[in-house]
Amino acid sequence: MLELRPTCEQCNKALPPESSAAMICSFECTFCRDCVDLLQNVCPNCGGGFAPRPVRPARDWKNGNSLQRYPATTHVTYKPVVLEDHAAFAVAPGSLPPTQR
Repeated sequence: MLELRPTCEQCNKALPPESSAAMICSFECTFCRDCVDLLQNVCPNCGGGFAPRPVRPARDWKNGNSLQRYPATTHVTYKPVVLEDHAAFAVAPGSLPPTQR
């Protein structure tokens, strides 16, 4: 089940389950649209790109598939990125920023 994280990992902006501003990479790293733009659409954790995070229905329309049965996590993942280091990483995929070597 997709983990719906409550905030942007970069700026800590609230991203409730119904937020259209939430973006995720293939490893469910979660950032807001504004931070994805700052990160040049490159995930600082895995190097992947971002897509809009799906909205899980609040109402149970069918078979218990809703926030009631599969709630969003309350665990905050807040780990701001040094944008200068990330810029080098985003330009040269496969290389790590100097602070992570």
